[in-house]
Amino acid sequence: MALWAEITISLLLVIAGFFGFVGSFGLIRLKDAMSRLHAPTKATTLGVGSVLIASMLYFVTAQGQISAHELMISLFLFLTAPIVAHFIAKVHVHLHERPKSLPEPSVGTDWASFAAKTPARGVRRATPDTPAD
Repeated sequence: MALWAEITISLLLVIAGFFGFVGSFGLIRLKDAMSRLHAPTKATTLGVGSVLIASMLYFVTAQGQISAHELMISLFLFLTAPIVAHFIAKVHVHLHERPKSLPEPSVGTDWASFAAKTPARGVRRATPDTPAD
């Protein structure tokens, strides 16, 4: 394997370790759930992406074959990580915020998450037999 490939692969792995550490550190040290959500999703995505790029580069330079597995994994990761982060943030907003505590939308309408007149699917309604949550 060429020296430039070894250096590039090593550099990508060091970058991946750094971003993994930063994401883990942010998960532990940041105070609220929304900040804790931001650190691992951004940093770990870059870390895992660097490992996958290093693996693809290794297989191309060392064995002369293109590996599509890493490309598919990185595509899946880059597509699903922001979506999952959005879902977790939306659940956090619904559980811990009220429409009055949020800033006014600039358009003059309500927040889309709180605009529905009926509860979301899966939310229990308080009945005389059961106490409200």
